[in-house]
Amino acid sequence: MEIKIILVDLDLTLLRSDATISQRTINTLKKCQEKGILVGFNTSRGLTRIEEYKKLMNPDILILNAGASIYYKDQLIHTEEFSTEEAQALFNKTYEVCGRDAEITVDTLNDFYWNKKENKSSQYFPESKYDDLKNFGQPAMKFCVQTNDETKAQAIIKDFPNCSAVLFSDIPWYKFSPKTASKEHGVQFLSEYLNIPTANMISFGDDFSDIGMLQATGIGVAMGNAIPQVKAIATAQTLSCDEDGVADFLEKNILN
Repeated sequence: MEIKIILVDLDLTLLRSDATISQRTINTLKKCQEKGILVGFNTSRGLTRIEEYKKLMNPDILILNAGASIYYKDQLIHTEEFSTEEAQALFNKTYEVCGRDAEITVDTLNDFYWNKKENKSSQYFPESKYDDLKNFGQPAMKFCVQTNDETKAQAIIKDFPNCSAVLFSDIPWYKFSPKTASKEHGVQFLSEYLNIPTANMISFGDDFSDIGMLQATGIGVAMGNAIPQVKAIATAQTLSCDEDGVADFLEKNILN
């Protein structure tokens, strides 16, 4: 099978557990690009939170906000979002379900907001703009809520048929996004846009939100540190993120 696109999740996949990328991994992916293979990030992070990795890697493709925004060669080619009205209604519902002290972050196309100035969760990304989300006034690509309570997550989306909820396995947060915005939807859109079959793509992931992506590509590789549910559906497995699992697999199977 000729691989034409490599898609990698970031956290605990391309990135080591300390959020760095090894020089070995950078070099390996650059060698793949030199062979004419397109390299892309497929991540739940938004644009503001991938800049340092973008500078290091110069990826051809960015599938961000778990499929809500897609870039090819630095050009925005697709977006999915909650309307301003939908977003505000969802924030209001979140406060109703989780209480006024609920911790919420929001990604728009170009910014990242947090509804807390102090006592922020140490288990989530620190960079943000402040907004109390009582009158947000913008469309939203996705938002995240500090809870691992499935009952609360389902209560938030109950009256919003266009909203899905996915738990992060490594932090006690839920991600809420449009149902048409997912990593696998990103793969399918990219396939149609570039006229490259998904069979000619390989993807790497570790968490719940990666399952659809791994199933959508010709080869779906689970990291050694992936959750059991990811390993169960993957077509292949590699070493952990701290052992340069992405680089190791590509060196042995694509660059050999």
